[in-house]
Amino acid sequence: MIVARVLLVFVLLCVPVRAQELSALARVDAMRSGLVATAKGLELRLGLSQPVPWRVRLMDNPPRLVIDTREVDWAGAVVLAIVRPALAMRAGSFRPGWSRLVLELDGPYRLVRAEMVTAGETRIDLALAPTDAADFAVEAAKPDLPEWAAPKAAELALPVAEGAGPLVVVLDPGHGGLDPGAGRDGQSEAALMLTFARELKEALIRDGRFRVVLTRDADVFVPLETRTSIAREAKADLFLSLHADALAAGDAQGATVYTLAEETSDAAAAALAERHDRDDLLAGMDLTAQDDVVAEVLMDMARTETLPRTDRLAAAMVAAIKTARIRMHRQPHQTGGFSVLRSPDIPSALLEAGFLSSDRDAKRLSDPVWRARLAEAVVEGLAAWSVEDAAFRGLRGP
Repeated sequence: MIVARVLLVFVLLCVPVRAQELSALARVDAMRSGLVATAKGLELRLGLSQPVPWRVRLMDNPPRLVIDTREVDWAGAVVLAIVRPALAMRAGSFRPGWSRLVLELDGPYRLVRAEMVTAGETRIDLALAPTDAADFAVEAAKPDLPEWAAPKAAELALPVAEGAGPLVVVLDPGHGGLDPGAGRDGQSEAALMLTFARELKEALIRDGRFRVVLTRDADVFVPLETRTSIAREAKADLFLSLHADALAAGDAQGATVYTLAEETSDAAAAALAERHDRDDLLAGMDLTAQDDVVAEVLMDMARTETLPRTDRLAAAMVAAIKTARIRMHRQPHQTGGFSVLRSPDIPSALLEAGFLSSDRDAKRLSDPVWRARLAEAVVEGLAAWSVEDAAFRGLRGP
């Protein structure tokens, strides 16, 4: 019996070293793959076009099976019928060069078989059997491998003395990789916001008053916690997360600026914040860690200073977007419990450029001319905020 949270199988698989350097993706063959519920639990078979390094682990809250592989196209797996005890499956790129498949389970299970078969046809065979919650929690709580740390940011800004040099802006295009976000007519929120982030970055750099760092510059998954860590490492003056969500109900449309608050503006804002955290969970992230009491008190103290700066940031962005005659939501500034906005010392906001659930917004978001207008409006808003923020901080004194 194999019981492991992390079963790292960076196998060389008795094939020539040259085979491990293939740049082409391995593919999942749906005809040789299957997800089957048995009397003993669950069996997963994934037929692959070639052997690859891989690993499998279990995670809790909710219970999940996570498979990481080197450069595998999971398209053939996601068409498999979901059967109990599986509840949902998600797959896609996770970090540069690595892909991830996450299977959400209906309860605690143990891993009783995990192997890659290379004789004849290559495949991954896994078998799960029910176990008790205590044993599962022990396995899920085992630490990850040190070398499996989250990817670091690229293009980190060099630190400058406070108040000197350009304003450091961290742009955070939402979702990415195995988390495409909302979708419509073949367009994904992740791809649209990456495009807009690149366009906004260019507009900010052309202005000359800003230095810009992206939390991702490719279609890869970046955990929420890593996004805020990137901002802190870059010594960001402000953090702006970019989204274009879809709401299941209602007729929401227009750009909206969100800031952090435990009590949300309305039910829609609460649903968006909950879904963003849920996406991280389904991507195989562990969000169970809690700050201790002392740390929470210190962060609350820091937020006391940062909150009014963040409110002024939201007000400046709303004013600039309205001045540019760009359609905004009927409540242009809203609040929510978005985890990505929780940096206590960095003014942070989330810009919903529009809602893909709206016909008009979807059309606007696909129009590069409209996106350019929005980008210029955001630049004006950030510039106005920086002047106002410097004035207020100067009044406060050293």
